[in-house]
Amino acid sequence: MTQTPYTPYTPNPAFGQQQHPAPQAPVQLADHFETAFPDDFESVLENTTVHRSTIGCVIPAYNEEESIADVIEGLLAQTRVPDVIHVIANNTSDNTVKIAARYAGPHEVTTELGTQFTEVFVHDIGKNPDKKVGALNYGYSLVEGYDYLLGVDGDTIADRRAVEYLESEAVGDSRIGGISAIYSIDDKPIKGTIAKFLIAGQRTQFAAFNMQNLLRGRNMAVLGGQFSIFSTNALRDAMKQNHQSTPWVKDSEVEDSLLSLQIKSAGYLTKISPYARANVGGMTTLKGYDAQQVKWTYGAIELMWPGQRGDTKGQPFHPNLRLRWFENFGMLTNLFVRVAFLVLLAGSLSISAFVFSPLWLIPPLVAVLLNLRMARSIKDHNQRDILFAILVFPAEAFMWIRLGHFMRSWSRFLSKKKVDNWAMQAKAESGGGSIGHWMPMVILAAVLLAMAVVWNLIGPVAQSSILWIGWPIVGVVTVLQTLLMFSKLVRRQNGYKV
Repeated sequence: MTQTPYTPYTPNPAFGQQQHPAPQAPVQLADHFETAFPDDFESVLENTTVHRSTIGCVIPAYNEEESIADVIEGLLAQTRVPDVIHVIANNTSDNTVKIAARYAGPHEVTTELGTQFTEVFVHDIGKNPDKKVGALNYGYSLVEGYDYLLGVDGDTIADRRAVEYLESEAVGDSRIGGISAIYSIDDKPIKGTIAKFLIAGQRTQFAAFNMQNLLRGRNMAVLGGQFSIFSTNALRDAMKQNHQSTPWVKDSEVEDSLLSLQIKSAGYLTKISPYARANVGGMTTLKGYDAQQVKWTYGAIELMWPGQRGDTKGQPFHPNLRLRWFENFGMLTNLFVRVAFLVLLAGSLSISAFVFSPLWLIPPLVAVLLNLRMARSIKDHNQRDILFAILVFPAEAFMWIRLGHFMRSWSRFLSKKKVDNWAMQAKAESGGGSIGHWMPMVILAAVLLAMAVVWNLIGPVAQSSILWIGWPIVGVVTVLQTLLMFSKLVRRQNGYKV
């Protein structure tokens, strides 16, 4: 542990101007909640200026030299400062520890909620085979005596009232085992065409996921480690029920999803806050984004799949996994419609049997309107978000990229090949790794080429029969998909902003 002598904390003016709005007059949080969502927050604390709980913050950090200072600054600039902040550096080879050590020691912070005291500790646990899971469990051992554990990723910067909002709702309802902030990505510092395109897609992806959870009674399927608060009582109950010595286990590729399932199974609620917000680090390269999404999807499939896979038992009927099933079924439908349409279109053109109908424009039009509505639901949406939605091509290209992740995840899972997805993601983020993210497109192109050869070998009667059967099937699936999109388009969003 590295620790500097005591220095009263003085917020960095440049940081404050860039990341946080100027402090406002004291606000009664309960009044604010009642004004916006009277039905949702009747049980929230009447006055949040008195701290009824203790919060220990844990920041697992792996090579976060570019962001760790802003993360700590963001926590020290909160209206409700955590009672202690532990930075857990693991497997780090850059200057993360050196930079974080500048903040080590006690801090006195004055906000509209009064004068608060906290202390920052920096721990370098060196080589850690359990990676992020090991760092989180090390941090838990340091804060298990507190009422709440606040988990923060080493590249996540929260709005200045985020901790206050999360604590208020958690304290106001003892049934809550964990509550997550709304996640987005700050796209202002992003440079480069590909990076901007990927971040715009990820912002939309986060927005859709957050909105789905908010509209499901604010039941959060995954208490993401980016910025979530956990009741330590709930963590202890989940550990006891699952015969674990630590809250997080390395059995799953998605340790946060597994813990969320366990907390829910222990009888607690897993929620998403409609107010607490945090900007997370996005993936700016195709390799990095592919590795992250394959790891997440692969881990989700493990949790969904019936039966035992290693030490992880599938829970296909768990309520927190319903959204995962819908997501995977939706991706399968998107893959089928797109591939089948391309094949049938090429086949029709080859025998001059193509007849255009204006009705075919309805599905893409509904998709654009839905994407536009989702873009406008982003709290800090900008011109790039709107253009991503209405120009058709960016959203469609991003969907094909996601379909590649979907195919790679399922093929890797079904092959039962042992792969360290954590290591592959770390390697991809650092610029290494293979070009495997292109393989789904290469295989798809090869399949289409083979189908074209077969198409030319069969006779006109067989070709006509295939088109006669294929088009109605694609038409029915597309109509059902369009009706589902339209239902989302007209569904009330209850004033939520993501």
